[in-house]
Amino acid sequence: MSFTGKYQLQSQENFEPFMKAVGLPDEQIQKGKDLKSITEIVQDGKNFKVTVTTGSKVLHNEFTIGQECDMELLTGEKVKALIQMEGDNKLIGTMKGLQSVTELNGDTITHTMTLGDIAFKRISKRI
Repeated sequence: MSFTGKYQLQSQENFEPFMKAVGLPDEQIQKGKDLKSITEIVQDGKNFKVTVTTGSKVLHNEFTIGQECDMELLTGEKVKALIQMEGDNKLIGTMKGLQSVTELNGDTITHTMTLGDIAFKRISKRI
């Protein structure tokens, strides 16, 4: 199953508590909470390019399954990350105490990020 495609955010849960926990300023949280981001994923075998556009903010990360890489967080901080694939439709990443699980089911991507006891869930549909 290929992750390649463009996905538009449909819904999200725990946005504000999670963004506070990762250290995003309140002003940015208020601006971002109602924006419908677009995620573009290009998968070439084990190599991924992910671009998330939320309003005027663009976050671009590239990684290869099983290899440590540098990832940019929502705060702009760059951290070391390791992404693994489980089955053919689930990406699991760990970076700086944060766990990220991205699961593709048909045309829907569910992305859950967990920090401590706060889980932030985003559901996006292929467009």
